[in-house]
Amino acid sequence: MDVPKDRTALLVIDMQNGFLDEQGSMARIGMPHDALVPALAGCERLVEAARKAGVPVIYTRYVYQPGYADGGLLPTELVPQMVEAQALINGTWDAEIVPSLTPADGEVVIDKSRPSSFYGTQLEPVLTSQDIRSLVLCGVTTNICVETTARDAGQRDYRVHVVGDACAEYDQTRHEVALGTMGFAFGWLTSTDEVVSAWA
Repeated sequence: MDVPKDRTALLVIDMQNGFLDEQGSMARIGMPHDALVPALAGCERLVEAARKAGVPVIYTRYVYQPGYADGGLLPTELVPQMVEAQALINGTWDAEIVPSLTPADGEVVIDKSRPSSFYGTQLEPVLTSQDIRSLVLCGVTTNICVETTARDAGQRDYRVHVVGDACAEYDQTRHEVALGTMGFAFGWLTSTDEVVSAWA
């Protein structure tokens, strides 16, 4: 399926220092942050293409309140090392979007404390207000936040286009399985080259 420009937004998911930088919290707790870096070039190209084409760019950040009052099971029980590393605390360098993807003035940033970009956030009102019905997804990680967002978007009947080479996961098998799942039941798989060409 061709990727449209009209009624479409680019959703850049969780491209934050904490996930991608060697000094970030995920690297400090032993996660292979370098496995996520391959998503960066594709995300940068997509943002540039979206801006040129007049396609809205929306960013998400996975952030927690100090003290993890909104943390839930992931940082407190499933991966308690996150609390020890003070991972992704709102207002810290760790939680900020990487410098090469700094949002431009007027671009929306959605903060969330769960994998889905829809759960407990203002994303859907933002999309509704702009009459957006198609989403192009890129970012990290493929089978957690990208896939959970794709599932939630698909169930809301958004047309979801997942840019496989602009997503990344700590484990390549999980990356491939997630792309297969999303492309089978929740949307369409595409590439950075295809989206850039469609928006040119």
